[in-house]
Amino acid sequence: MPGLVDVHTHFMPERVLHKVWAYFDGLGPLTGGIEWPITYREEEAERAALLRAFGVRAFTAMLYPHKPGMARWLNGWAAGFARRTPDCLHTSTLFPEPGAAAYVREALEHGTRVFKAHVQVGGYDPADEALDACWGLLAEAGTPVVVHCGSGPAPGRHTGPGPMARVLARHPRLRLIVAHLGMPEYEDFLDLAERYAEVRLDTTMAFTGFSERMAPFPRRALPRLAALGDRVLLGTDFPNIPYPYAHQLDALAELALGDDWLRAVCHDNAARLFGLPDTPEPPP
Repeated sequence: MPGLVDVHTHFMPERVLHKVWAYFDGLGPLTGGIEWPITYREEEAERAALLRAFGVRAFTAMLYPHKPGMARWLNGWAAGFARRTPDCLHTSTLFPEPGAAAYVREALEHGTRVFKAHVQVGGYDPADEALDACWGLLAEAGTPVVVHCGSGPAPGRHTGPGPMARVLARHPRLRLIVAHLGMPEYEDFLDLAERYAEVRLDTTMAFTGFSERMAPFPRRALPRLAALGDRVLLGTDFPNIPYPYAHQLDALAELALGDDWLRAVCHDNAARLFGLPDTPEPPP
């Protein structure tokens, strides 16, 4: 295998990332009151080097606003990060606010390859009319968007499958990647993936000992996950994880869904989605 492709890793401005870590440290709303010690607190360059050492050939910079006026600024930072980090898939974000469609279009024109939306942290309805044109632009461009829309680790006003189902009803070609397999509404989000050919799921934190204690994946649904093997993508939440990176990989291997499934999830599906070359570029 040429390496791993991790579609759910977090890089963002340091002061923003440190505020995210403070939420986890303080058992805030992002954690649902569960202890969540951050494993990888290295500086930015060291974190990127760690991913390469783990065998990751391409990764993302999942970043997200929690209020109006942040998204365009975050997108500017992410564009600079992508320029200085060529193995990062250029990532952008959005928020329901005036001008959102304009900066989404601008980000696409400047080479964004994946978007991130966090319904739980942003506290917004993804079916909000202010985002409708954005979803349309992304669907037309074929640009994937990773959306934290499940209710884990703590439910929000607009989490769960219903709001994203309304978005997909209007934009059935949207390349939605459901973060965390939709934890804890796993089977409801499997329903969406079975209904819409462009819906994918990422594995972020699923099947790990940490998540199995909090929101176990129903074993009766494993055959459905196996059948969607060409639309399941590796995600980890690095660096914001309370265990070593390899634990996510071990947890997937222990499902015993076969080497072909594991290879597809860890590399081939995302490599195909993002058009990565067969031969990886040497790391920067």
